[in-house]
Amino acid sequence: MLKPISKNQEDYLETIFHLISEEGCAATQKIAEHLAISPASVSENLIKMTQNKLIKYSPYHGAKLTRKGKRLALDIVRRHRLAEQFLVKKLGISWEESHREAHQFEHGISKLTGEQMDKALGRPKTCPHGNPIPDARGKIKQAPSYPLTCLEKNDKAKIIKITDEELKLLHYLATLGLMPETILFIQEKAPFKGPIIIRVGRATYAIGRTVAKSIWVKKI
Repeated sequence: MLKPISKNQEDYLETIFHLISEEGCAATQKIAEHLAISPASVSENLIKMTQNKLIKYSPYHGAKLTRKGKRLALDIVRRHRLAEQFLVKKLGISWEESHREAHQFEHGISKLTGEQMDKALGRPKTCPHGNPIPDARGKIKQAPSYPLTCLEKNDKAKIIKITDEELKLLHYLATLGLMPETILFIQEKAPFKGPIIIRVGRATYAIGRTVAKSIWVKKI
């Protein structure tokens, strides 16, 4: 059994896991931005986590999870995403608020409680935003998908997941109906990193590239 770690280190592992999953690396500056703390403080904490064999860290290449660190990170991600589903399905918390609220109590969810939540929810495969929930053994199954920015004009696709779960962005996407399982059509893709014009039903929206990178889809 893995030794428990602090809430602070859990936040770091969760952030590093997400950055590696979405961008392929976890640079110090990116970690600092996600956790809203200074790069100097991040570097100091990453060195401590290296000493605890949770990560491998290089100032110029960022952080990578060790085998131990990845197992702990997957456990944190599992608790968080189960908490999101529980908040939405059992407590009626909104889709866009579930991520922020889940972060408030994910650290206190034991393995036993997590298993009972999973069972009560019917063993969901993803969180409300479409991101996969690791199983109790730490296995995670990613559905094939890629950012909306990869599509071209006249492509048709289904939204699989939203990778950036920041409250304001989720609220914005919810107002447009851009949620997992939504079908969209690429009407136009402006050059020079301009907006992507999409059609959802009878509605048409101009989506900026930054937002589009957080919307992962699968062509249909």
